[in-house]
Amino acid sequence: MTDVRVLHEDRWGSVIDYPSRDVIEIRWYDSTAGLDRRSFNDWLSMFAGHEESVRRRGILVDSTSFRMAAREFDPEWRDTNIIPRYNSAGVRRFAFHMPEGMPGVGTEPSHEGPAEFPTGYFATREAALAWLGS
Repeated sequence: MTDVRVLHEDRWGSVIDYPSRDVIEIRWYDSTAGLDRRSFNDWLSMFAGHEESVRRRGILVDSTSFRMAAREFDPEWRDTNIIPRYNSAGVRRFAFHMPEGMPGVGTEPSHEGPAEFPTGYFATREAALAWLGS
């Protein structure tokens, strides 16, 4: 019996479930350089569906290879359409593994927008997983 299940994979990234850690992960690929707003929103909706199915208390987003242009991100859409789904699914912590030197890395995790859970930004995968598991 394995502790890791790939729930989805396509050219943009993968969704990986870690049942014993109670964590689900988005692992973005560098191909996201070609990701547009609609495709990104569709991807987040698909991921939210997986979270609703497995109901993990922690979400890890590996953004170290994420390349989508910032202008394609719509935080209001995410706050309206995705965060409430995470709240309903029982998410307790949300961690971003970010490239070294990115803004927010190392700051105290905090609640963002309508999230009922804190979000943290980490320079290492190990630190993100440790926080998710605490």
